[in-house]
Amino acid sequence: MKRRNLKRRVKGITDYKRRLALLKSGKPRLVVRKTSNNIIAQAVAYVPAGDKVLYTVDVQALRKKGWKGHANTPAAYLVGYALGKEAKKKTPELVLDAGRHTPSTKIFAVVKGVVDAGIKVPHSQEALPSKDRIRGKHIDAHKKTEVGKNFEKLLKEMG
Repeated sequence: MKRRNLKRRVKGITDYKRRLALLKSGKPRLVVRKTSNNIIAQAVAYVPAGDKVLYTVDVQALRKKGWKGHANTPAAYLVGYALGKEAKKKTPELVLDAGRHTPSTKIFAVVKGVVDAGIKVPHSQEALPSKDRIRGKHIDAHKKTEVGKNFEKLLKEMG
């Protein structure tokens, strides 16, 4: 009998072995996806009929609140912080699901934001970006922008 491959496995979209390990934990997942212009963070719970998205926050939602920057590290932190504030109402803990992406600074900036909002997420401290990088000082120094001021203003509004 020939085994049929799942379409998402063949296309390289889903790693079912990793997904099963995350689902066995029984905890909701922190799903982080990044595109060239957006960072999307979701709190997702497993139900047998299909995953249930509890909360979603992305850079577009930040722009509605007054964010003037791009989808960079400070924006990733703010996305995580906003998601953490919302998800804290329903769950005290999430597990990171980065999908098939190699975890990067932006993904760990989202994790740092969620942790700072008061939710437990298993992670390594060495993987998290520095405070200066989260606050956008590297962008301000290089491009002479005011990302840091915009970041502080938006963080105070959310906090």
